[in-house]
Amino acid sequence: MYRIYIIEDDDKIGAILKKNMEKYGFEAACATQFRELMPELEAYAPHLVLLDINLPYFDGYYWCRQIRTRSSVPIIFISARAGEMDQVMAIENGGDDYITKPIPLDLLMAKIKGVLRRVYGEYAAAGHDGTAAGVPEAELNAHGLRLHLGRSELVWQIRKAMLTKNERLLAECFMRQPGRIVSREQLLEALWDDVQFVDDNTLTVNVTRLRKKLEELGLPKAIETVRGQGYMFLLRDEQEGSDA
Repeated sequence: MYRIYIIEDDDKIGAILKKNMEKYGFEAACATQFRELMPELEAYAPHLVLLDINLPYFDGYYWCRQIRTRSSVPIIFISARAGEMDQVMAIENGGDDYITKPIPLDLLMAKIKGVLRRVYGEYAAAGHDGTAAGVPEAELNAHGLRLHLGRSELVWQIRKAMLTKNERLLAECFMRQPGRIVSREQLLEALWDDVQFVDDNTLTVNVTRLRKKLEELGLPKAIETVRGQGYMFLLRDEQEGSDA
């Protein structure tokens, strides 16, 4: 049974969400220690986190960053803030998706089920930690750039960069098709099961973040925008021959 941890300081909303999660066969728990969430969260060991932004003591962006230092558990933001910048900040701070209040429960459940299928279930390539039991960790290699799927780590020569889940999924799409145009639709489908629910700007934000990680590795122009078509992952000769 999947466990869902609800970080919501409105008791009424938290109770409604918990009841709805249990109705669909999930185990759910609501946060109670808003001054220090991490011990409670780690003890519960959820498979997915629902995270509000407006919280006592520290906001949801802060807690998302704290969670990301220790875990790659999927995080869906739930907030009354409907502005585009709030959604961008949620993704930039490590969130996987965003839904605004009042919460359409059918849409929320569709998003939750989609994330769980992708990360742990029928669409997952391996176990929830990225590796199958007893099987060596999978690795992609594109012209010397290596992606460790289990650790969500990019390695270029002697440099390394840790990726968020969405960054890893994008990197995997690009590295499986080096030198070929990857459409925005392909990338959206890799990140989210139902493209119609996704703000296209969210994809742009994630690609920008991955570009920044590649630049930090010494690959500043590895992802090119192909106007009207998508993106292309390309390592040039001078990059392949560069020193770390």
